[in-house]
Amino acid sequence: MIGRPSLLTLMAGAAAIAAVANGVSAASPPPGEEAAKTRLGVSLAQELGVRDQAAAQRNRTLDLREQAAKATEARIQAQLETQQADAAPAAAGGKPAEADQYDNLARIYQAMKPAKAAGVFEQLTMDVQMKVAQRMRERSTAMIMAAMTPKGAAALSMALARRYVEAPVVAKQGAIARPTRTATR
Repeated sequence: MIGRPSLLTLMAGAAAIAAVANGVSAASPPPGEEAAKTRLGVSLAQELGVRDQAAAQRNRTLDLREQAAKATEARIQAQLETQQADAAPAAAGGKPAEADQYDNLARIYQAMKPAKAAGVFEQLTMDVQMKVAQRMRERSTAMIMAAMTPKGAAALSMALARRYVEAPVVAKQGAIARPTRTATR
């Protein structure tokens, strides 16, 4: 016969239902709320955050390097185009390349010791000596001429003097040779 359940049996059943309900509620958090974090969970979350920050920093660094490389490439390309544009007229006319040769020679002779430079300098033709001496600093030219033989130094001095004297005379003659127009009424 089924009789009335005892109070003890009812209490045991209610306790069992409460235990199951507590287990279910502890296993699944309510929607919208995070689960209670353990120390291991917190530690993992922090490590992942540090890794994400490091990865973001590496990406920023790589982006900056890429931008710098592109800027450098553009600058080098512009310099190359400028050099090619400068080289085209020099190759066509021939005069700027010749001037560069004399400029290079002037730098070489200025870098040498005057006594050594004088010996080599005297072996050059007078035309080359003049063009190189004109491109050198005055002090360097003077030191080389001081180390030259008196005959060589005098010849170079005369050639340079003629060069400096002829230039103004030519300009004056050009001014005299031009006919002047007078206004007639």
